[in-house]
This record gives sequence, structure tokens and C-alpha cells, in this order.
Amino acid sequence: MTKQQQALVEHARESLVAARLLTQAGHHGFAAARAYYSMFYVAEAFLAGKGLSFSKHSGVIAAFAEHFTRTRIVPEEFHRHLIRGMEIRHVGDYDYPGSVSAEDAQVQITRAEQFLAFAERMLGESTGSA
Repeated sequence: MTKQQQALVEHARESLVAARLLTQAGHHGFAAARAYYSMFYVAEAFLAGKGLSFSKHSGVIAAFAEHFTRTRIVPEEFHRHLIRGMEIRHVGDYDYPGSVSAEDAQVQITRAEQFLAFAERMLGESTGSA
């Protein structure tokens, strides 16, 4: 794993910690947003391994699909979770308070945890580190 990938993975971990704290405090929309960002940073870490970087979320999501899910390096479910995470993040950020339920936030957190765990295994294996 490169230093850039390590930094992005660490950012993903921190976002998950924040998501858990926010949901415990009842801030489910913000928790779901942090869970999305965790997944987003993971996608960026995968892309960074190919020397790719994008300025828009849509660019990251599309490139992640092109380079990792369509090639079956990463299971398709993680791309779907990333897309759904962005949708829930928009609801949490732009709709009225309470638009994201505790259940919705927990689903996003669980998906982010799974995506991060998968990335840590894959990125560690791709460079020979654990």
C-alpha cells in the first residue's frame, strides 16, 4: 500500500469512528454522511493505486466501477453501496432533520465497515504487506 493509499484508508477509519459517535448521539443523517465518506475514501485509495485521482464524487464513483467492479477485482455490491451511500448522504445533508433513520445510518455504517475491511485485505495483499 502506498503512503497515499495508507492516508486515505486512515481517513476512512476516522470517518467510521465519527459515524459511530454521531449515530450514538442521535445525529443519523450526519452519521450516514460520514459512513459514505468512509466508503468514498476507500474508493479513492483503490484508484490511487492506479495513479488515478478525480475532483468530483461522480468521477470517483464512475472510475471505481470501470477499474474495479467491472473488472471483478472488487465485488459489485461495494459499488452499489457507494452509490446508495451518496444518495443517503444527500438526504442527510440537504433534507429536513430526521430524514435519515437510525436504521438507515446503521446500514450505511455496516456497509462502510465491510468495504473498509475488504480494502485493507486487498490493498495489503496487492503490495505484499499485511
